Amino acid sequence: MGGGNPSVPSTSVPKLAPGPVGQQIHSIYKGRLRQFTSNGEYSSQNLQAAMYEGRSSSKDHVKLQVYSPPDLSRPTFDEATSHEFKETQVGEVFGPSWSTHWFKINLQVPEELQSKAHLEFHWDAGNEGLIWTEDGEPLQGLTGGGERTEWILPKSFRDGNSHTFYIEMACNVMFGNGDGDTIQPPNPNNYYQLNTADIVAVNLEARALYIDFWIIGDAAREFPDNSWEEHAALQTGNAIMDAFIDGHGTQDSILKGRELARKYIGNVDSSEVYETDKEPHVYAIGHCHIDTSWLWPWAETKRKIARSWSNQCDLMDRYPEHRFTCSQAQQYKWLETYYPKLFDRVKTKVKEGTFHTIGGSWVEHDTNLPTGESLVRQFLYGQRYFESRFGERNTTFWLPDTFGYSSQLPQLCRLAGMPRFFTQKMSWNNINIFPHTTFNWVALDGSQVLCHMAPDNTYTAEAHFGDVKRSLSQHKSLDQDDTGLLVFGHGDGGGGPTFQMLEKLRRCRGLSDKTGLLPRVKMGDSVDDYFAQLEKKVQNGTEFVTWYGELYLELHRGTYTSQANNKRNNRQCEMMLHDLEYLAAMATLKDESYRYPKKEIDDIWEDVLLCQFHDCIPGSCIEMVYRDTDELYARVFKAGASLLKDVLTALNLNAGSSGKGDLKAINTLPWIRSEIMKLPGSKADFAHVTGGPGLATVRPLSSAIESTASIKYVGKGAFQLSNNDFVVNVEKGAITSLVDRSEDRELIPKGRKANQLVIFDDKPLYWQAWDTEVYHLRSREELRPDSTQIVDDGPHVVSLVTKTTISEKSWIKTTISLAASIEGQPSHVSMSSEVEWHETMKFLKVEFPVDITNTEASYETQYGIIRRPTHYNTSWDMAKFEVCCHRWADLSEAGYGVSILNDSKYGFATAGNLMRLSLLRAPKAPDAHADMGHHHFRYAIFPHSGPLDHRTVRTARNFNHPLKIFHAPSTIPSTSVSLLTSIQLTGNPALVLDAIKRGEDDEDVSRGELPNRKGKSIVLRIYESLGGKARGCIEIDTGLLHVKKIEKTNLLEDEGEEVEVKEGKCKIELRAFEVATFRLQL
Repeated sequence: MGGGNPSVPSTSVPKLAPGPVGQQIHSIYKGRLRQFTSNGEYSSQNLQAAMYEGRSSSKDHVKLQVYSPPDLSRPTFDEATSHEFKETQVGEVFGPSWSTHWFKINLQVPEELQSKAHLEFHWDAGNEGLIWTEDGEPLQGLTGGGERTEWILPKSFRDGNSHTFYIEMACNVMFGNGDGDTIQPPNPNNYYQLNTADIVAVNLEARALYIDFWIIGDAAREFPDNSWEEHAALQTGNAIMDAFIDGHGTQDSILKGRELARKYIGNVDSSEVYETDKEPHVYAIGHCHIDTSWLWPWAETKRKIARSWSNQCDLMDRYPEHRFTCSQAQQYKWLETYYPKLFDRVKTKVKEGTFHTIGGSWVEHDTNLPTGESLVRQFLYGQRYFESRFGERNTTFWLPDTFGYSSQLPQLCRLAGMPRFFTQKMSWNNINIFPHTTFNWVALDGSQVLCHMAPDNTYTAEAHFGDVKRSLSQHKSLDQDDTGLLVFGHGDGGGGPTFQMLEKLRRCRGLSDKTGLLPRVKMGDSVDDYFAQLEKKVQNGTEFVTWYGELYLELHRGTYTSQANNKRNNRQCEMMLHDLEYLAAMATLKDESYRYPKKEIDDIWEDVLLCQFHDCIPGSCIEMVYRDTDELYARVFKAGASLLKDVLTALNLNAGSSGKGDLKAINTLPWIRSEIMKLPGSKADFAHVTGGPGLATVRPLSSAIESTASIKYVGKGAFQLSNNDFVVNVEKGAITSLVDRSEDRELIPKGRKANQLVIFDDKPLYWQAWDTEVYHLRSREELRPDSTQIVDDGPHVVSLVTKTTISEKSWIKTTISLAASIEGQPSHVSMSSEVEWHETMKFLKVEFPVDITNTEASYETQYGIIRRPTHYNTSWDMAKFEVCCHRWADLSEAGYGVSILNDSKYGFATAGNLMRLSLLRAPKAPDAHADMGHHHFRYAIFPHSGPLDHRTVRTARNFNHPLKIFHAPSTIPSTSVSLLTSIQLTGNPALVLDAIKRGEDDEDVSRGELPNRKGKSIVLRIYESLGGKARGCIEIDTGLLHVKKIEKTNLLEDEGEEVEVKEGKCKIELRAFEVATFRLQL
């Protein structure tokens, strides 16, 4: 070998081992991380001890006075501050539940704190509050219980002088006053102790390190084990703790900790963290879901809005990236009415592009129970409000928390200018997992909206590391798109995002860019921006999957039935508004002196729409809410009755208070009706009412008409009712036989009983007012009647009443009636029930077994029909053991069918050939007295030869819309009679003329909120009801109405496509289940 010495490689590793070095036990070192920020036994030694640089609560610097309004009243600022305040102090207790207490605070910053970098006032009474300036401007909400208890003191407060401000205390927490559990009925005697009223100097670097460490700790816990990112997070977190210990918790050790944190999460101290060109996957938007009523009444909601939205305006000033979105025009109107200064502040933020209106609806409404026209008005009133106040309509329908989604919503959204839809509630399914995140949702008519469901499965995310992570890991549509919306902020009870959430998101973004693995989050965009980038992908060829028909929520099925009287009031209001708008529109064409009551109608609609909020009409609110709705509905019915009286007078159809004049009836439905009715104020006298649309004749019946109805006693507790169409055998209150005479067909299976009342034990897993679970069907118990007796013995109507004792406190009287047949009109067997109901966790239903076979049943929904399985083949089928219907449900086979009609019920089930209408529930939370008391409702059996068709649609409408008999003047002007029939729809009977109203912006009607339209117009809403293309004709009496043109417009009544009119006739064609709006310009 060659000579010379070989070179020896240099190394920094010592030749001799200085000592043993062990491998870290990850579970121990991860567990250690929690010591650094916990409030437990180590709080005096960890970062918590360094969070504040000084504190003062002495009476020399914080002087407290209080005024406590009487009788649970909620006075305005001016009213409250006009009263005398008395001295109070920390430690005092305030209550009871729902009371308000106003605090006057005189604050003087002590000299030793005046030079500190950051001063806050901390207030915590464990309940909600609102800070007001001395001159009455709302500044910021307070949550209490350790959450959002701080208010940043203005720099001007450092002058050593005394400064005054006010705090309005509400004696409720974010979720009301639930007794023990959140959804339990409120405890009326909750009291709240004022624990904190301090001036605090905050160590901002320590606070920042706290949040740095929070996110790094989450990374160590939630990144995959043995990923280098997880290891790096764990090492960084422990290094920060070591540095703090080595530095004895000094400010230098805190700064050292922040330096170590930056190596893992980057520089996160400003919004510049988002200013990189790296592609984001998660689009974060701040949100504050405020239930318009739920575990608190409307009066408290109004204050929650001010508390929550003032917080967001404050955060926008401090965090340039913050974008906040909130829906519900009703809430904006309340803010405008009760907090005008704050409303102006919100308007400024909207103009700046940081506060985003969204949703396009009056409230975040239920979509199962309201009629189609009510859904239209949610959009009409919502979009008009947003356009009139903020200059723009919404393009995204926002409904994150409703209990299922009607099959016609996509069509209505498109017609209201909203091609986009956001929700997340389908993640609450308790049987099947909904399979999509981003998809096209298709309505019955084929219309579609682009739908996105938050992959994090919440609309109240707290912006944790895990929320960002789940926004991709739980995404079910990654084959088409790898982005998701993260909707963050405290919600339901309000609050919205906090500064901590915004700080966490900065760190999550910094971590994604610096270290990786976590999906990259973006702030600064709107929800519309997010949907716009999805739409761009569609333009570039992305094909999102489709979902046809309803989005049935596999939960909260009890909401179809809970709070029965509230649901009944809603349906009656919807009918009243239909009549009022039709008659008032016609009256304005007859009499120039008659003013269309636009404001009054708007007020009624807004009240009805308010009650359709997604906890109110479903029946899942506390008792206080339903006391409020009872009062509201009473006002609405009174106002409606007065307006109807005025319009009948304008039409010369009101004979005044004398009660004299000819008997007439108004038929407000768009087809001829012929019915036998009891005369008003009479127990035994009947009349044959026929005619319409418009005026109908009333012929009192003193003797038998062409056909008769008869009843006979056939044995103990057994009776037979019959007319020309049916023979009905009733035994002990149940129908044991129903024979269709013309078809010679028995409809009740042998040995079975229809109109059989049954009761079930009804104890869901948790959500009492909301849920009924499938296992309740195992507890079926037939109710046995006490007695049956004849009430009407013919020849016009026969009826018998059965009384049934349910329990010692509850009973039901059911009257079965059959009217004499009328030629050309279908018959039905009707039931009218009066109930005294005082049960606990029971479910009352009525059953109808029928001799019909089909694997699907049909149910009326808004503007159409939805078909659902009658079997339990799959878990998806079984999940629909209780479903929603409107006025009817039908089970038909080839050649024959049976429809069950109702006047105020929504819950239904068809299992095999057993049809079951849900009547009453008895949940005890959150309203301990839900449904207790007196009830009236009607239902009917409507057999029909041939398929399900317009006969069911019309008969159900008639059943819900009783003809109104009244005394009319002896002489009625012919123009009044003709006007009511001057606009008619002819052609295919599947077409339904559902609404007639005046144009929103007609110059003689407009309230000036949006630009006027010259002249008068009549707006018609028409839909195809059976599921097939249908042609018809709008026919106009040209002798009475001069129609310049007819346009097919949208729900918002924008300029539309002109359609041809020839000699007063306008031919139209609608596709299956299409909803069409036509404006007749006069």
